Amino acid sequence: MFVFYTPSFSAGLLFFRIPEAISTSNSYLEYFSVNRLKSNFEINRINPNHMQKVVVLVDVQNVYYTTRQIYRQNFDYNHFWAQCTADREVIKAIAYTTDRGDEKQKQFQNILRAIGFEVKLKPFIQRADGSAKGDWDVGITIDALEYAPEADVLVLVSGDGDFALLVDKIQLDCGAKVEVYGVEKLTANALIQAASKYVPIEGELLLPKR
Repeated sequence: MFVFYTPSFSAGLLFFRIPEAISTSNSYLEYFSVNRLKSNFEINRINPNHMQKVVVLVDVQNVYYTTRQIYRQNFDYNHFWAQCTADREVIKAIAYTTDRGDEKQKQFQNILRAIGFEVKLKPFIQRADGSAKGDWDVGITIDALEYAPEADVLVLVSGDGDFALLVDKIQLDCGAKVEVYGVEKLTANALIQAASKYVPIEGELLLPKR
């Protein structure tokens, strides 16, 4: 709902937008949730039909291990998508993960694609000493710097503190806000402080235990 108010000739026309709960569905999602009305109105000095442009980047390995370690649950990608894209235009959404050639992993990757993600894969390398290699830090950084200039908001799902400098740079150089989703106990404080908005992964962002 929009209320039009012209306080003075010089002020021009302002749009006072009252956010309301919006419900919709498609073949992959049951509902969308949006920001509810808080203490005051959100003022839009733009076309009322304007939607924020959003880029969504998900560090799949990071969110998998952190949610399993703290909650012994898995991340709910459907609910996350509904929450972070509600009332927004998605210009790019990428999920970064490793490829072990496992059939269940392939099924999971297809689910991500059905939700709306482009899935980028990197071979999982097991070293002789038992350690593993498969992180996407550099790839995520490159894509963030490429797509952030086109976006109003960049959503990053990771708790890795190495991204704090990237978040600062995106906000300073690209003018985009950065929303960070991460498991609070395992998200670097530097990353939380750098973000325009920090959203802890908990509650409805987790799949129920089986």
